[in-house]
Amino acid sequence: MSDLFDRNADSVNVGSRLASLRQERNLSIRALSRASGLSANALSMIERGRTSPSVSTLYRLAEALQVPVTAFFRLDASREKIVFCKANERTHLPFSRGLWEGLGGERFIGRVEPFMLTLEAGASSGPHGMLHSGHEFVLCLRGQLEYLVEGQHFLLEPGDSLLFAAQMGHRW
Repeated sequence: MSDLFDRNADSVNVGSRLASLRQERNLSIRALSRASGLSANALSMIERGRTSPSVSTLYRLAEALQVPVTAFFRLDASREKIVFCKANERTHLPFSRGLWEGLGGERFIGRVEPFMLTLEAGASSGPHGMLHSGHEFVLCLRGQLEYLVEGQHFLLEPGDSLLFAAQMGHRW
């Protein structure tokens, strides 16, 4: 995956962004810990950049902060009606065993917030399922991706896609 990090795209420090979002809402780390179900120590480690949160952790934090998950990746607060995003200018964020890349949703004024996850072989969303607002669209570009949605098992291969309401329990 190292070639993905060589792009000239903007890189975001999710830890400092988390701290900003938390402080904007006048929440202490302990209050966010209670709201998210994550330990105060884990939150502190994320904010200080000592650990990278998993995708499921980001969704838990987004729900607790009442923000879309893309709020962690915004470099500024400006939102636009039309977003043109060149491939080499995507916002990107490495996370545990993967890379998050914005596809314009972090700057879009509308209700859709597309992004792309590139996963290392064997990566997962974690041991627990996720629930969040919106919808999820999954497109497998190469390799295989196993998804579990509300107890249904899906094995995606190159070109396969999956679309579902994100309020349904899911994990990959």
